[in-house]
Amino acid sequence: MANYSLDDLLYLMSRLRDPQDGCPWDLAQNFSSIISHTIEESYELADAIASGDTEHMCEELGDVLFQVIFYAQLGAEQGHFDFPTIVSRLVEKLIRRHPHVFPDGALQARMGFQNGSADAIKKNWENIKIAERQGKRLKGVLDDVPLALPAVTRAAKMQKRASKTGFDWTDADGVLIKLQEEISELAEARLTTNKSEIEGEIGDILFTVVNLARHLEVEPESALRTTNKKFEARFSYIEKALQARGSSTEAASVEEMDVLWDEAKERGL
Repeated sequence: MANYSLDDLLYLMSRLRDPQDGCPWDLAQNFSSIISHTIEESYELADAIASGDTEHMCEELGDVLFQVIFYAQLGAEQGHFDFPTIVSRLVEKLIRRHPHVFPDGALQARMGFQNGSADAIKKNWENIKIAERQGKRLKGVLDDVPLALPAVTRAAKMQKRASKTGFDWTDADGVLIKLQEEISELAEARLTTNKSEIEGEIGDILFTVVNLARHLEVEPESALRTTNKKFEARFSYIEKALQARGSSTEAASVEEMDVLWDEAKERGL
């Protein structure tokens, strides 16, 4: 098997986008058209990491890297930026955000980790990012929280940003009280049968749960992924158990499926 390099990948990308001999599909793409592919590849990488399949992880990392290479090629063609520029700006930013590792502000400068707690380093990181946002003339704390983020992830990011200003609950107990309040408001909204109002209250509950997860130092997206995986495994157990009996989820009663669900839990699924 050939041992290709990053230079080979960059050359391959230029060949795919060659106006005369390139790939018709690749030539038809633009920044907007490949966004969905980038998101899909990122989720596939997340799945590979969650499954612990390192071989698959390696493959998916390559797919994500190719997305960056694709954007770099488009940027170069339009005279905006190229891959070396992307790398250079990334290294510059990471040096700036790690003064405890690069105290002289230079990549090859004096080495040696500067003493400091993880919390202090994290706080300094956030302060640096705030300064960067101000340098970009972003006035609002939430101005650059990407709209395209999954709703749960975006909620967590906005809450984290807001908390830096002091706009936050003091502890998880306060969030739990708020959650009970939101659940009560949903119960009241149900009585109105107003779908818009019900949707709003459910959104408030979800937002509050994300806040609770943050206070309990749990990554909400990861927590929900784990629960999804658990539900999938248990429901699959129900389907297989019913099939072994010559039945199905359509034919079985809820009571039968509940018993099998408990069996799945007892089996550690």
